[in-house]
Amino acid sequence: MKTTSESLPHSKNQTEAARALKKIGLFSFVFVMYSYNTAGPFGLEDQISMSGPGMALIYQLVIPFFWCIPISLVAAELTTAMPVEGGFYRWTRAAFGDFWGFLAGWWNWCASFLLGALYAVLFTDYLTFYFPGLIGWKHYAVAVAVIALITYVNVRGIRVVGTVATALELAVLAAVLLMCVMSVRMWHHNPFLPIIPPHKPVFQVFGVGFALGLWLYAGYEQVSSVAEEVEDPQRSYPKALAWVVPLSIATYFVPTACSLAALGNWQQWGTGYFSQAAQLIGGPILGFVITIAAAVMNLSILNSTVLTTTRMPSAMAEDGYLSPFLARTHPRFGTPWIAILLSAAIYCLLATNNVKQLISVYVWLRIATSILTVLSAWQLRRKRPDLPRSFRIPWGRTGLAYAVFAPLLMSGIAMIASDKFALKWGPVALLLGPVAYLLLRRKPDPQLIQSSTL
Repeated sequence: MKTTSESLPHSKNQTEAARALKKIGLFSFVFVMYSYNTAGPFGLEDQISMSGPGMALIYQLVIPFFWCIPISLVAAELTTAMPVEGGFYRWTRAAFGDFWGFLAGWWNWCASFLLGALYAVLFTDYLTFYFPGLIGWKHYAVAVAVIALITYVNVRGIRVVGTVATALELAVLAAVLLMCVMSVRMWHHNPFLPIIPPHKPVFQVFGVGFALGLWLYAGYEQVSSVAEEVEDPQRSYPKALAWVVPLSIATYFVPTACSLAALGNWQQWGTGYFSQAAQLIGGPILGFVITIAAAVMNLSILNSTVLTTTRMPSAMAEDGYLSPFLARTHPRFGTPWIAILLSAAIYCLLATNNVKQLISVYVWLRIATSILTVLSAWQLRRKRPDLPRSFRIPWGRTGLAYAVFAPLLMSGIAMIASDKFALKWGPVALLLGPVAYLLLRRKPDPQLIQSSTL
């Protein structure tokens, strides 16, 4: 198997899938990307009580400049150079060879198991605010039902996913904006005080809280996995990033600062607290609206997660890493429906786990794939400077160094400052990658390998 794929004929199945597949335009793609990377402010509440209101707000403002912004620049350049299905997985493979390409794809797919389960759990957690009886098997049943619904939407294809994402996100943003406007009359507190909570363990302030910050801004390279399903990806991907990154920062910072300024009760923040904050700001009706918005947000991000991550096993199967069975596409919709169903089944198995624990291990896997992505930009500049790039990371070598080393720095800090659960299980999750490479790598079938021509 070559590290830089040559043009090879598509199988009959792939040709039929290409005809069935309908591509998405820029407007809907912006909401698909936003829903995957952000979707709304809900889910960050634990960061306030763990790291303190001041430090949490600082994280929300500063982390993007060292994490998602440089990664976005890398993703924009590499998408214009290699707009292929599988995105960063195939970039890594082209840059560093089969082994590291496999790890990029495998780690991403494994991380998606945790992420898919996480948002199904979060959706149900928000519902328990008004339905406290949703515990035990009932809680799990709702989470599984949500996964099943979103799986069906994704089997239908990216246009249906984009339509659903757009509708859900407009509803979420409208609800959050309403809460922010209604909070203005109650601003009496400095939202940045205290900077850090007194008498808190250091690892919660600079470990768990920091990891949550990276989680909030993770994944800006991930939507590259559906590049072939986007109209004019060389143009659409950089433009979508230019919209989504500042919108994401505002989505986290503005409602958090507004709620803290109005209420000042940072000690009470925890999973689902925005619903309680809304009730204190605008009464039961606003509380109900925000609770529904939080639940909708988790539906939306699960929707886009299934879309972007299930292209990974499909692309890996086409390249001979996994069973060709996973590369099969739906005869009507052209989607990798086997890979979608398998991923959804694994989400269901993990939907009983603690949300914070899922995040802490997920961050390790996400950091690993992000490191490989930014290093691929550096390597491909050296290895293939002739690649046509309609977008290049600005400021020459200085800009490239910033885009590569800033995420590396953040990754090192996050791993060192991880909590005990992540320090125990994060390395285990990473080490399973080389084991999987040895066990699962297959001899490539020329009829299944899809061209990812450089």
